[in-house]
Amino acid sequence: MTNDANSSTEEIFSTLRPRLFSIAYRMLGIRADAEDVVQDAWLRWHSTAKDQIQSLEAWLVTVTTRLSIDRLRASKADRETYIGWWLPEPLVEVDNSTPESAVELTSDVSVAFMWMLERLSPDERAAFLMRQVFDSDYAEIAQVVNKSEAACRQLFHRAVARIQEQRPRFSVSKSAHRELLATFTQAARQGDIAAMRALMSADVQLVADGGGKVSSFLHILKGAGRVAGVFWSLEHKHPLQVDYRPALINGEPGLLRYVEGKLESAQSFIIDAGLIVAVFIIRNPEKLASIPQTLNG
Repeated sequence: MTNDANSSTEEIFSTLRPRLFSIAYRMLGIRADAEDVVQDAWLRWHSTAKDQIQSLEAWLVTVTTRLSIDRLRASKADRETYIGWWLPEPLVEVDNSTPESAVELTSDVSVAFMWMLERLSPDERAAFLMRQVFDSDYAEIAQVVNKSEAACRQLFHRAVARIQEQRPRFSVSKSAHRELLATFTQAARQGDIAAMRALMSADVQLVADGGGKVSSFLHILKGAGRVAGVFWSLEHKHPLQVDYRPALINGEPGLLRYVEGKLESAQSFIIDAGLIVAVFIIRNPEKLASIPQTLNG
């Protein structure tokens, strides 16, 4: 292959790389795993005769999805023995200059959405993402998951039913999301349980991921009183030492929480009908490594 051809190949792949990463991340939820899949796709792409490929983009999407399915299946055993609840590694934007600004976020990759995807089998997850997010037809899905088109339809419809059960009834604008979190942050800093409870639905849930690396809840907490009490107890234990920094977490307004100036967690919230209905707290240090570790970092 000539230098010009090599250059053209690298430019095509570079253009598609954000989309390929977004596919792998949606499937796997871990940045390093997604990057490894994209790199593997690149190696296969690099060694394949391009004149035998009808659609370069379709070929790369298919290979990336298949590699992601294989890796997700291989990781299922690890996730089944994971200590506590498994949440995705957050993609955090503290400002617009962070690398994640280049990630293709044209569709939902919120922590809540990733949490729902985790309830699906690898094949259901692939079928749902390919059909719903990337608008693939059933023939394309069938080629990727090695099942009939009829089976793929069933996979997709089962996945849709499960996702719909957990989706909020009403969408909320990012500005409204930020405003509610700002009000909640003020109440949390003041240790005002009543004010925090007023911002939550009665059946609000809290899911925390410590991965056995740090202390965390091993069950889902339910109820406004209990969830507000979690925030109150940390403020009570570290008076005037708990700080919240607004950030975009997986494309949605969220919070980074610092205790005594050190990063303690990344937090994502589901808002429905003007109230917080779910809180996701990621505390596993391995999943926070790419986030500023100090308040002034």
